[in-house]
Amino acid sequence: MAKNVARTIGRVFLGSSLVFAGVSHLTFAREEFQAQVPEWVPIDPDVTVLASGVVEIGIGTALLVARKHRGLVGVITALFFVAVFPGNIAQWTHHRDGFGLDTDMKRFVRLFFQPVLIALAIWSTRRPRRDAAGSAPAAP
Repeated sequence: MAKNVARTIGRVFLGSSLVFAGVSHLTFAREEFQAQVPEWVPIDPDVTVLASGVVEIGIGTALLVARKHRGLVGVITALFFVAVFPGNIAQWTHHRDGFGLDTDMKRFVRLFFQPVLIALAIWSTRRPRRDAAGSAPAAP
């Protein structure tokens, strides 16, 4: 039961964070997010930031409200984190400041958080394991 509560907390935290980040893509942090768009992306950096913000709001909302397809939403969220990882690498390799990441060391350390987000997306949306009697605990 405690694992289910922890998973719910992780999922709600991740979903809320994604909605907040998505809104910030569309409003007050657009310029900061442009520092993460690699040069090889064939779309204008501002359009890329706006589009990814819309996607983040959608994924975050789905994490918060989806019940029937929660596992699928977790996989999609993990794939999204994989898809945006090249932006984090570009920010580090091109020495771009953004979000207080104003040194190469800070930008480098940030790279290690992406696998944590991927793992959280999968773990927090997993179905509970069945008990010895074969029944799964009620989903929160």
